[in-house]
Amino acid sequence: MSSAVVTGIGELTTNDPGLGRLADAALVVEDGVVAWVGPASSAPAADEAVDVGGRAVLPGWVDSHTHLVFAGDRTAEFEARVAGRPYTAGGIAVTVSATRAASDEELAANLRRHVAEAAAQGTTTVETKTGYGLTVADEVRSARIAAAEVDEVTFLGAHLVPPGADAAGYLDLVTGEMLDAVAPHVRWADVFCEVGAFDEDQSRTVLRAAAARGLGLRVHGNQLGEGPGVRLAVELGAASVDHCAHLSAADVDALAGSSTVATLLPACDLSTRQPLAPARRLLDAGATVALASNCNPGSSYTSSMAFCVATAVLQMGLTVREAVAAATLGGARALRRDDVGHLGVGARADLHVLDAPSATHLAYRPGVPLTWAVWRAGVRLR
Repeated sequence: MSSAVVTGIGELTTNDPGLGRLADAALVVEDGVVAWVGPASSAPAADEAVDVGGRAVLPGWVDSHTHLVFAGDRTAEFEARVAGRPYTAGGIAVTVSATRAASDEELAANLRRHVAEAAAQGTTTVETKTGYGLTVADEVRSARIAAAEVDEVTFLGAHLVPPGADAAGYLDLVTGEMLDAVAPHVRWADVFCEVGAFDEDQSRTVLRAAAARGLGLRVHGNQLGEGPGVRLAVELGAASVDHCAHLSAADVDALAGSSTVATLLPACDLSTRQPLAPARRLLDAGATVALASNCNPGSSYTSSMAFCVATAVLQMGLTVREAVAAATLGGARALRRDDVGHLGVGARADLHVLDAPSATHLAYRPGVPLTWAVWRAGVRLR
């Protein structure tokens, strides 16, 4: 067994309730997991020592909502939107066309590029979705390609009814043949429960069919206006409902009284000029909150979790500690995982070292690239 002790940690964010945030700390990594955490003065010997020179260490980002299996470009759509055209669900069809036309090799290379880009910024756990194929063959290959490259894969055949398709017939396909073909490659199923995509009854049909196949549930909901997404997610025990830009008091109460995580996507809210999700209201009510990038070519083309954290602090009313927890432990909870998102003993050794003395600098110096080193499962990536 090989081991390494990381010393010289000026501030260690563990997200472990028994450890909290430690100053002048050290931790030991052994065979890819955290084996010891505590004061630097008490650190045990190890095969290797790494001194991070007083820098801050936090768990790797857990990005629990991305759409990275795609081809094509939607720069023109973005330019039009920031010039005043409102965002609607229909732009997805542009990416669907480009994704269907791309080869497996092109899709895989693009996915790997984005995963590497995220890792270089401290993201060590990634979820990604299908949903830009919308045929049985294209959804299966998207799932297969994703499963080879990321931690968690979600089936999103219910992203949009493809242009020219009959809605009822497509719903039958998504809940039948397509679901059966994709299920072996994925852990989760999702539905875009929104005006212009799938209504409440259609969304419930999708989610129940996925649950019957043993898949965990996720929901895109309450992005463009108040709607049934949160209510449906809580009703069916979904692991998360994502977007949550438009919430009623009843929605907030429902989330607070459930195990469903409210996953907030601030980069998307800014890009689409939607209201920023009410993060402060959710936390004050007792809901579990995650932050994720929603990296995709149409509505949120960023892989920067640090940007999401800074936005949550500067514009959404969260403290730095709350925002960092939402982008790490919150994401892990949205994925129903207890091995990532924290640095307690037994956790996967995913370390994000900042070139700064504290995590506060993520919001204090917004936009500045602060990632100094990254380890995933004990292996140094940069």
